Order: sequence, then C-alpha cells, then structure tokens
Amino acid sequence: MDNVHLANEDEDDMYAGFNDYNPMYDTNELETDEGFQQAVRTSHGRRPPMTGARNQNRLKTGMLTSSMGRLVTGMATENATARPMTAVRGAGYSSAGRGQVFDPLNQAASRGPAPPLEAKAEDTPEEKIKQLEQQVNDLIEASCFAHSRGELGLALEKAKEAGRKERILVRQREQNQTSDQINLDLTYSILFNLANQYEANEMFTEALNTYQVIVKNKMFSNAGRLKLNMGNIHYKQRNFSKAVKYYRMAPVSYTHKNFRIRIMQNIGTVFIKMGQYSDAITSLEHIMSERPDPKTAFNLILCYYATGDRDKMKRTFQRLLQVDLKMDDEDKYLPHPDDKHENLILEVIKNDTLRQKEKIKKAELERCVMAAAKLIAPSIEQTFSAGYDWCVDCVKQSPFTEMSNDLEINKAIMYLKQKEFQMAVDVLKSFEKKDTKCAAVAANNLSFLYFLQHDYNQAEKYAELAMTADRYNPSALVNKGNCIYATGQYDKAQEYYREALRTESSCTEALYNLGLVNKQLGQNEAALECFLKLHAILRNSAEVIYQIACLYDLIDDVPQATEWFMQLIGIVPTDPAILAKLGELYDSEGDKSQAYQYHYESYRYFPSNIAIIEWLGAYFIDSQFVEKAIQFFERAAVIQPNQVKWHLMIASCHRRSGNYQQALETYKTIHRKFPDNVECLRFLVRICTDLGLNDAQDYATKLKKAEKAKELRQQRASSGRAGSGRAGSGRAGSGRAGSGRSRGGSAGSEQVRSKEDQDGADSGRGGSAGSSRQNSARRTRGGNKRSLPSADGPYEPEERVVDASYVDPLGPSMERPKTAARKRESAEDGFAEIELGDDLLPE
Repeated sequence: MDNVHLANEDEDDMYAGFNDYNPMYDTNELETDEGFQQAVRTSHGRRPPMTGARNQNRLKTGMLTSSMGRLVTGMATENATARPMTAVRGAGYSSAGRGQVFDPLNQAASRGPAPPLEAKAEDTPEEKIKQLEQQVNDLIEASCFAHSRGELGLALEKAKEAGRKERILVRQREQNQTSDQINLDLTYSILFNLANQYEANEMFTEALNTYQVIVKNKMFSNAGRLKLNMGNIHYKQRNFSKAVKYYRMAPVSYTHKNFRIRIMQNIGTVFIKMGQYSDAITSLEHIMSERPDPKTAFNLILCYYATGDRDKMKRTFQRLLQVDLKMDDEDKYLPHPDDKHENLILEVIKNDTLRQKEKIKKAELERCVMAAAKLIAPSIEQTFSAGYDWCVDCVKQSPFTEMSNDLEINKAIMYLKQKEFQMAVDVLKSFEKKDTKCAAVAANNLSFLYFLQHDYNQAEKYAELAMTADRYNPSALVNKGNCIYATGQYDKAQEYYREALRTESSCTEALYNLGLVNKQLGQNEAALECFLKLHAILRNSAEVIYQIACLYDLIDDVPQATEWFMQLIGIVPTDPAILAKLGELYDSEGDKSQAYQYHYESYRYFPSNIAIIEWLGAYFIDSQFVEKAIQFFERAAVIQPNQVKWHLMIASCHRRSGNYQQALETYKTIHRKFPDNVECLRFLVRICTDLGLNDAQDYATKLKKAEKAKELRQQRASSGRAGSGRAGSGRAGSGRAGSGRSRGGSAGSEQVRSKEDQDGADSGRGGSAGSSRQNSARRTRGGNKRSLPSADGPYEPEERVVDASYVDPLGPSMERPKTAARKRESAEDGFAEIELGDDLLPE
C-alpha cells in the first residue's frame, strides 16, 4: 500500500465532477451560454431539441452531454478555447421513432428487404421416410382408439393399413441404403396391434399366424410372453391341450410372482375344462399356498366335489372363509357425529375408486361362499339340512359373520326348490326376531310363499310386516298389491304398484302388474304404455310382448297386433295358441292362405284343439276339398266321441263328395250309436229314398217316434223350468247317461251351437254354413216347433222348423241328376208325394 498514493487534489482530472451535481446550475442559462449556442448553430445542433427532463442533472462543470447521453465535444467552457468539431454527422441513431432499422453503412437502400427463410425441401428421401413413419404411428393410434370405442372392423382396417405403410417404409430404407436404421419397435407395435385386432374380430387363425411371426423373430425382446396370448386363443377355440402347452411355454421369471400365479390359474381352469381334476388340484393347491384368493378356492372346491372328497371339501371351504382380502377396517367408513373434518373426508372416500374395488372384491367372496355352500351342502353330511347348518356354523365363526343370515335365507330358497314348503316356512319364520334387514327379507319371501299357496290373509300379513320394517321396500309393496289384486280391489292395487315404482323406477314386477291392473280396469292405453316401457327393459320377454300384442288387438290396431305377435313367434315358435291367434288375425283381414298356414301350424303342435280342427275342416269345405276335411272331422270325433255333430259332418262330407254308399254306412253307424238323433234319421230317410231302398219306410217310422219323443222332452223341460227352476233345465240338458241321448238329441246340439255362436266360432268359418247355423239358432230360441205333416199331405221340409237343431255345415250341394227320384205309389208311408230338393238339410 506504500506505492499506492492518491492523486493531488489540484491535479487536473478529466472525469472530475462527473458524479457531482451542482444545484446552482440552471438550464435556463443555456440561452446565454455562448459555447452552447455555437454548438447549436452547427450541423450537430440541428437534432431535435433536448428536453429538460432528460438533460437535467447531466450538465457538469466544464462538460455537457447530448440528448442521447453522450458527451458533447467541441464546446468550450467559460474562459476556454474551442476544440475543433469532429464527427459532426449523425452515426445513424435517431430519437424520432423506434421503427427505424439500425443501418450505419446505409446498406438497406441498395439491397432492399431481406428474403424470407428458405423452406425445407420435402422431396428428400430422409424427409419422406420421416413423414411415412409418422403416418404409420398415426394409423396405429387410430386403430387403438377405434378398438376402445368398440368399432372392431375399423380398428382392423387401420391395423392392416399400418402394416402396408410399414412395408413401404422398409423398402424405402433399403433403397436409400439405411437398413440399419429400421425401427424394430415400430414393427413390433404394428404386428402386435394387428394380432390383437384379429383376435378381437374372432379371426383366430390369422391372429395365431401373426403372433407366430412375432415369436419366431429373435430380434424382438420379450416376445415369448405373447405365447400366453396364443394360449388364450386356443382356449377360446376349446383346444385345451394346446392352450396348456402355450401357457407352460410362456417365459416368466420367478421375480414376477403375480404374473406366474395368473398363468397357473389359467392352467388349472383348462384342466378343469378337460376333466383332469387331479392335475387341476395340483395347480390350484400351489396357488392357495402362495397367494390364496376366493376364485381359486372355489375352483378347488369344485375339483374336490368332482372327486367326491368330503373332508377336503370341508377344509377348503374353511380356507375360503380365511382368505385375506387385504381390506382396511370398515370402521373408517362410519360417520363421526362430533368430527366435521372426518365427515368431510368420509364424503370423499365413501364412494371413490378404492371403495368400489373393495366392494367388488367383497361381492366376489360372498358369491363364492354362497355357491360353494349350495354345492357341498348335500354332499358333506347325510342330509341337505345338516350340511347347510355346518356351512352356516363355519360362516358364523369366520370374519364374515354377517353372511350367515344370507345363507339362512338361501337355505329356505333351496327348500322351496326341493318342494319342502313347510321347512322353508319354518326357516323364514325364525327371522322374525332378528335384525330389521333380515326380517324384512324373510317377510317378503313368506308373503310370496303364502300368495302362491292362495293364503291371501297370511300373504298380506307378512307383506305388511315387511313394509313396517322398510316402508320403501318395492318388493313388499308389490306383494301387498298382489294380495289386494287377488281380492278384486284393482284401484287399491294400482296405488301400491305406483308407489313401488316411485320408490324404484326399474322395478319390473311393479311395472308388469300395473299394466295388468290397467288392462283389467279397461285403461288399455295406460296399460300399453306400461308394457312398452317394460319392453325397453326386458327386450326378449315373451310375456311382455304377448301383453303388448293383446292390447293392440283390444284397441283394434290389427297391423300392430300382427307385428307384435310375429315378434312373439320368433321367441316362442312352437306356441299353438299364438299361432292360432295369428291365424285368426289374418282371417279377419281376409287373408285365407296366411290364416290357413298359421292354423295348420297350430294344429300340428297341438292336434287336440277342437276350434282349430273345426276351422280347418270348414276351410277345406269352402275351398271345395271335401275329402281333406274328412280327416279333421274324424280327429274331432276321436277327441269327442259322444258329440254327434262330428259324425254327422263326416257323413255330410261323404255325401257332398258323391260317395253316397259311404255316407249311408256312416249314417247307419251314427243311428246305431245315437238311435234318437232326429237329424241322422232324416238323412237316412232322404238317402234311402234317393237310392230306392226298402229301409226308407222303417227309418221314416223311427223318425216320427223320435220327433214325438223330442217334443215330449221339450214340454217336460219347459214345465220343469216353470215349476222347479234350474233343476228341470238341468235334467233336460243332461238326459240319461246310459242311453247317450243327451248328446245325440237335437237339444244337446242346440246347446253346443248356442255356445259356439257366443264364442264367435262361426266368424272364422264364413260361407253359408255359418249363416245358416245362426239362422237356425235364432229360430230355435224363438220356440217355433212343428210336428211331421199328416200322411195325406205332402212333406214340405222348407216350412218345417223342427229340424232347426242341426244344419248341414257343408251348405247346399251341387245339382246332380235325379236318377232315383221315382215316386212310390203307396201312400201309407206318408212320403208318396215327396219332391227331393237340392239341399239335404232344409232351411
């Protein structure tokens, strides 16, 4: 520090006073400053005037600064000589504006604006390869996104296009001699995605071939793991031996314990499918010793059940109950009344992703326990009840004690399936003193059980118990509504069903029953709305579709009814009632061919339906195929052998077809079986007269006796109805069982026809037969009866009303030559002057 000294204060320093500020110096004195005014008159002084704000505090003693902050030279201070002015021309800076470009050499005037940046050439081979590689990546990404959306066909097309683009990329690299830069990861991604898409589209052969290409390429690392995927494809194809082979070939390190356990589970499942239970037990036992889980324990129970090992079934069931689900304490989900912070946390975690996974794991365990108990209960003990009790005791001693009640209810349901109703009732009644939830479930089941047994008082009692335990239980409300519906109180039942729907809008039982109630009350539109909503939930329910079709039929919308019945036939194609209904709809529309098709299909599945047989017989008669109608009437005669109508129709068919001999034999057979039948005797008289047989007189005599006996019976019947009410009519309708006259006489036929007229059976038959039968029924109800004419008068059948009890269903026969219509000279038989008409049965 000795050599360092300060300068003398008197020594002239050119930077002296630079940081000093002279407050006495005033810028207003610049106007009188001669040196400053001289500088202003120079070219340098033609710049924009300096502002006082920028030059303030910058004027120092012996030195000035310019407006840009530079030192101003060439100015002489007071009592000093002026220095020569240099660099009087501007250097290119200007304070006029910020938009001017710095150009000290004035090159902008000669060169003009700068050219734009040169674009990268896109036609170079390297750039084309990069663009093609980007396109391949985009296609792979698009394929994966399409697969995630469920568009499997589009995903496969994108994967194939990515493969084509990648092959073009490889050829371009080979042409540019850059084969060493081939991206193997990109090739692996393309092939792996393509194989996945083939598998998703169930093109298993193509998927296996693609996986084989990847596995055989040694340049792909970890490609051996794809043998697991190949094993899964063989499993889907039910080629279990190859599936086991590929599962075992999958290279899995012992460090990947979880992955190895999953593969062993697949192997055990395949062995179960193959029926090799001992091999499956080996794999499953190893898994249970390493990392037990509910599904593996249940599969092991299945294997022991198949081999019949009771002790191991019991032991494995106990191990199933000891499986650790690795779930935290459930108490953390309980509310905390005094801790608001904990309640806020509970609101966040009570339904988060972790909580949902815990619920899924717990539900899987409960399902496995329930299924295992139902499976082994009949086998581990002498009786089903003892076995189920053992399972319930094991559950009560396990960490899952709350499942014991569910097992008890399940036990009652198993009793119901085994038709042991009293045992089921006893088990369910044991829940009356237990907790509320189990008591409500048991009461629901008891209510439904009593309802099936038609004990509506008990059913209603337990339904009310279930409602008391849980007022918003839809099942209890439905059971209560069912009990009220059974007593005919449809309005009240409707309210209970609506309340059940307000509680749970997806309660299908309440919605279906509400539709039935609306239909019963005649509210067809409301009922149709209910069943259409239910159809949106249960798409393939035959009961729902049937109700919709019937409602459309009730509101006379025949096209819609036909369409819905056709949908129903697609679900239950062998239902004879639905086929018959479709035939009836087509018949009402006048489509006889479709009506015949569906009626015949109904007859084929249920050949004992009398209404269908009668319709088919009438169809063939109307179509002038009388011979084909005979087989259907013969079938009806077999089904109802004591119904004379079918035998008379058979005889009429023979007569209509021109086979008079067979018709005569048939009428004689009918007469032997039904000797008092007036219609049969009348036809016998006609045919014998036409054929000139001597038996005509005998049959005419019998006809007179039968008609007199019929009149006497009718008189007794009318007097009996007047005197004793229904008792007399019952005797007249039933007749004597031994003689068979009740069904053979005209009274029986009259009753049958009246019922058919009420049921509308004639509406499908059409033709003159139906109309004539309706006319005859009206005449019969009118009570016009008349006996045979006297022997001296002519027989005029068109004026007789006594024969109205039977009308020929075949209608008027075709006109034929009257070869046997000769007159008899004898007038003793009363038929000497008969003129045979065209119709066998008079109007």
